[in-house]
Amino acid sequence: MAATRPVLAGSRRAAGRLIRFRKPAGPSAAAAFVEDPDAELVARMGQGDEAAFRLLIDRKLPRLHALAQRLLGGAGEADDVAQEALLRAWRQAPRWQPGAARFDTWLHRVALNLCTDIQRKRREVVMAEPPDRADPAPLADQAMQSEETARRVRQALARLPPRQREAIVLQTYQDLSNVEIAAVLEISVEALESLLSRGRRMLRDLLAGG
Repeated sequence: MAATRPVLAGSRRAAGRLIRFRKPAGPSAAAAFVEDPDAELVARMGQGDEAAFRLLIDRKLPRLHALAQRLLGGAGEADDVAQEALLRAWRQAPRWQPGAARFDTWLHRVALNLCTDIQRKRREVVMAEPPDRADPAPLADQAMQSEETARRVRQALARLPPRQREAIVLQTYQDLSNVEIAAVLEISVEALESLLSRGRRMLRDLLAGG
């Protein structure tokens, strides 16, 4: 009988539902590591605990989806990235060694790599059209102003070099510390701070129309 992998039903609305499970192969995960808030959950997943996987989905899916959507600009591709990252978490759980790194750090790195793969396949698509010139007439509706600002920020982010964009998105929208972001990007904290400084400077120039 052909084996099936765990399938995440739907998108964010169905984050907690799973169908067609099979137990992951491999040894059980090591004991929970108290300094990693996800360690106990991952250890249970490593033993084939589907309920633990559902809890991980509830805990991680919204943030992974938000990260991917900020980097890719599309909800459909963001769904794919978030779900694939979580499926890889299920497969990785039996082999996870607590203490080497936080599981959340590894999961963010997986999501970033998936986003990079998608961007590599569609180099020319990050910006489908050039940014519009600012309308000299003030917008009367505040909601329209907010939407326009958000659109300009998305377009400016899309024009940043990938590593600068990733660093800024992780810090601004994922609420990670510099130490955590550096671990996700596999660079030193000093290199991250330089990356953030250059990225913010370029982002300001882009938003100013430079």
